[in-house]
Amino acid sequence: MTQTQDEAVRPRDGATAGVPVDEPAQPYRIRRSTDAIRFAASLTGLAVVMLLVSFAQGTTHGLHADIQEGTAHAPRTLLSLATLVSSFGVLAVPIAFGIVRLFHKDGTRVAIALLAAMIAFGITVGLDDLSVRAAPGGVLDSLIWGGTETAPIHTDIAPVIAFVSAVGMAGRLRWQAATWTMIGLAALTGLTAAYASVAALAATYFLGRAIGHGTLYAVGTPNPRPPGSAVVAALERLGLRPVRAARLDGTPDGGEETRRYGVVLAPGPADGDAAPDRDGPGEWDRDGPGEWDLEVRVLDRDQQTAGLLYRVWRLLRLRSTTTGRALRSLRRSLEQESLMAYAVAAAGARTPRLVGTSEVGTEAALLAYEHVPGRRLADVPDEEITDALLTDVWRQLRAMQAGRLAHRRLQDGAVAVGADGRAYITDLRAGETAVGDLALRLDLAQLLTTLALRAGPERAVRTAAAVLGEEALAAAVPLLQPVALSRATRTALRRDRELLTRIREQIVRLKPETEVAPLRLERFRPRTIFSIVALSIAAYIVIPQVASLDVPTMAAAASWHWAAAALGGAALTYLAAAFMLMGFVPERLPLGRTVLVQLAASFVKLVAPAAVGGVAVNTRYLQRSGVRPGLAVASVGASQLVGLVTHILLLIMFGFLTGSTTKATQDLAPSRTIVIVVLSLGLLAGLALTVPRVRRVVASRLKSMFSGVVPRLVDVLQTPKKLFTGMGGTLLLTVGFVLCLDASIRAFGGSLPLTTVVVVFLTANAVGSAAPTPGGLGAVEGALTLALTISGLTAETATSAVLLYRLLTLWLPVLPGWGAFAYLQRREAL
Repeated sequence: MTQTQDEAVRPRDGATAGVPVDEPAQPYRIRRSTDAIRFAASLTGLAVVMLLVSFAQGTTHGLHADIQEGTAHAPRTLLSLATLVSSFGVLAVPIAFGIVRLFHKDGTRVAIALLAAMIAFGITVGLDDLSVRAAPGGVLDSLIWGGTETAPIHTDIAPVIAFVSAVGMAGRLRWQAATWTMIGLAALTGLTAAYASVAALAATYFLGRAIGHGTLYAVGTPNPRPPGSAVVAALERLGLRPVRAARLDGTPDGGEETRRYGVVLAPGPADGDAAPDRDGPGEWDRDGPGEWDLEVRVLDRDQQTAGLLYRVWRLLRLRSTTTGRALRSLRRSLEQESLMAYAVAAAGARTPRLVGTSEVGTEAALLAYEHVPGRRLADVPDEEITDALLTDVWRQLRAMQAGRLAHRRLQDGAVAVGADGRAYITDLRAGETAVGDLALRLDLAQLLTTLALRAGPERAVRTAAAVLGEEALAAAVPLLQPVALSRATRTALRRDRELLTRIREQIVRLKPETEVAPLRLERFRPRTIFSIVALSIAAYIVIPQVASLDVPTMAAAASWHWAAAALGGAALTYLAAAFMLMGFVPERLPLGRTVLVQLAASFVKLVAPAAVGGVAVNTRYLQRSGVRPGLAVASVGASQLVGLVTHILLLIMFGFLTGSTTKATQDLAPSRTIVIVVLSLGLLAGLALTVPRVRRVVASRLKSMFSGVVPRLVDVLQTPKKLFTGMGGTLLLTVGFVLCLDASIRAFGGSLPLTTVVVVFLTANAVGSAAPTPGGLGAVEGALTLALTISGLTAETATSAVLLYRLLTLWLPVLPGWGAFAYLQRREAL
């Protein structure tokens, strides 16, 4: 016989009537993240159905024909019986369940479910009566096979689905089976009677679920979490004899996923079993008065989805062996933590002893641990964290790793220090058994960082090496990266951004041959998603422009001698870029190979943002040419800094020249506008730098980019020939791109003053350098086309010129750039 929640939480024979439970009043209604997630998922499913029927109408018609053909051979008696049963049962079963819940004093939940059913009924009737006539031939017609004899939404079952979604049948498998069987039969009869299509039934399902969960989240569901008295009753069913209980504050790591209770047991045996030994190993202390025999963790069903979106994001972003499960059922969570508690104890690691587990109705479960007086490591003052304590913590980790056990949350809230000064491993809810080497190394990296945050990198590494050995620490170095650590640890690292670097340095000192390159843990980076979105927007902007062009006519009308001149300007930029790099490197570089490096950089631009690809290639080239890494970065930074300053000065100067020499382009860059824009940007930058976090980010970026630049510039200034080469290459680079753009405009019959072309190029180049897309794709095209159109060119001429310019400067060099890249790699020049 299935035990209902009310039966499970009712005190047995009045046993808990005299047990005081000190806990704050629980809220009557709660908004569960589960309802919001399911509401969003249902809306997503509904949108997918709409998209599918919009683009797959032929499939919809074919599916309808197959169903009609299949049901034509079904026995009519069987179909009639299914229709009769579903017509009665689709309403009778949910009503019966509602009556049962009323008898169990759950009327509020039933009222919310009825509200959801009424909303669903009103929406479905409105869709069936109004939308089909309002939009013939549209998406709704696709839902109903293009006619009006069937309904786009099944009016009979949509309210039932909303009611079932809102009333809550979790843990009541028989009621769930009966209800969904009736709904399925009603859907089948709708198909056979041509009342609704498959797509309409899918839309009905998602709409009903969305309304049910949306109503629950908007109104708030009655709090299903069992109170402390129910927890005490569950402990009694385990044969324990609680005499007092109190709610403890928070979870070990400060989260909200579990409730904790401290429990005092009656002395002497209970139901033939001895009470837990208060002097034996057990759990850590809570920060409250008195001593407890047990510490009870309560797992609430509605809290199992807390932080689900973050965990799903981590699961998608990181490789499968890096993270644990994103979602576990209540039963799965209970079993997993129980297994970990027994496995950790069996491995010889010191951990609280698990006394027992039990369900608390259908909405919660508990794990009862013995209590151990003490404190969390997070609450221990720094001066009390001795080397002996750190060594003891590492011994517990060594025992766990010997048993192939991964904790996955080795933060300072998961390590406890008992009153005897010994370390205990706690908070085992995320742990896993029989794991691979990567999970064990991740635990080691996490604990290294946790202890280094409290005791410093030197002590953390030294005590770890004494217990685990240098080889084990060396294996963790590639995993010392923020993405491999917990969220709380990453937050703590913001206060000490160099901590991971110092931990690596300490390990490398012990074992100099350690591989320090980070291990790739991510499937993709957030920047990749941003780039895909940016490319999609760029394609949305650029493709319609290209599609509207008559390419054969445009090619026939183009002036090929101007196109050849544009090609010459594009080729000149590679020579200029080589001079620019050579001028800021005191060491001698061969001109031919340096030009090939710039050509290879044009290939790399397609897989990295424009401002990043060239820097990486040039830095690597200088290192391979014998320049020390620090000086190589400084040289490239010096060339980038001079290029940036030159770019800004040229933009301001030609902006003034453009505004004062021509009336046709006053809308683009008049001198007064240039002054206002520059001053406004300066003001915004100044205001942004008043924010401490922005100031720190900018300072760290500039420090990493231009560290050592000033000494390198001093070296260049001592050699006038180098200075002339570098500055000449910087100016020649701009000249080459401007000549290419101007010739591309003239190739299609357009003409603009040279000063205007310079301003247009400098503006678009700045936009492209800031854009996160490879080669500034999309951003450069949009900026150039807009600027040229404002300057007086027709949209067709501007688009044609931009396409030719980008073809010569971005796409045409790809193949020779790839060849140069491969050649330089074979020659070990890159």
